[in-house]
Amino acid sequence: MTYNPEIEALRPRLQASDAAMRRIALIDLADLEEPDGLAWLVDSLRQDPAVEVRAQAAALLEAWEEDEVVQALCEALTDAEPAVREAAAQSLSVLKTAQAGAVLLPWAEHADVSVRTAVFRALRELRLEAAAPSALRALADADAGIRREAVGVLGWLKHLPALEALARLASSDPDTEVRRAATGALGLASDEQVLPALYRALLDPAWQVREEAATTLGKVGSHSAGEALVGALSDEYWQVRLRATRSLGRLRYAPALDALVQALGHSISNLRKEAALSLGELGDRQALSALRDAADDADPEVRKAVRIALAQLQ
Repeated sequence: MTYNPEIEALRPRLQASDAAMRRIALIDLADLEEPDGLAWLVDSLRQDPAVEVRAQAAALLEAWEEDEVVQALCEALTDAEPAVREAAAQSLSVLKTAQAGAVLLPWAEHADVSVRTAVFRALRELRLEAAAPSALRALADADAGIRREAVGVLGWLKHLPALEALARLASSDPDTEVRRAATGALGLASDEQVLPALYRALLDPAWQVREEAATTLGKVGSHSAGEALVGALSDEYWQVRLRATRSLGRLRYAPALDALVQALGHSISNLRKEAALSLGELGDRQALSALRDAADDADPEVRKAVRIALAQLQ
């Protein structure tokens, strides 16, 4: 480390016997944004006897993506104290470079469930193709949290070889959140290969999965999904009906006209708004009369959506 007067001025506090003083000194050190201060932060994370200091060091290291930092944060995932592990996991989750992913990957095979979960969560947004084999294996993990994070990795990668496994999870995984995540990840395909799994998900016992299925069917973009989405407009949960309404507009599914017009009179304003927007996307001038009647809706967001729809049709 080169001599840096600002860092040297902090040395007495960084080495103080009082943990609170060391913790504040680390914050001041990070504020300097000097590369020479990195070794202090890494050493504090690895060696400081105080939980609060190690946790603070882990949190402050989120701004750095050097290999030694990523490695130290991965090691901190095995710290005896939950506060340190949580801070390290959070810092790893904001990594952005593929280089960091190369350091993370070996940790995806760690024996500890919480370590693997944090690593897959960190790998997700890196979109590192090399992470796909580990994520595919993790789809069969006994832990639902790991399966859920692995689905996220494959979905963000748009990894088409995972479609069959994702469809299986969407239909049969015992965990609701895994089914929901897998259903959403099926949107990485833009053909009819995934439709059977999405249709099954649209009938899932959990409304959260049905909601995700209704959204994903709109993203896949297959006109043949329209009939199933019209059926979803009768779902007992308004959240599912809202997503189905929006997807019908995206698909420009003309047979949905009457059902969407009926939705303009729903008691929930968000659903009325989506119905108006979808009617505009449908492009059928038969909706003009109903939209004009809705132009003085009590909700300003609905009125705005109606104006947009009317402009599209006129």
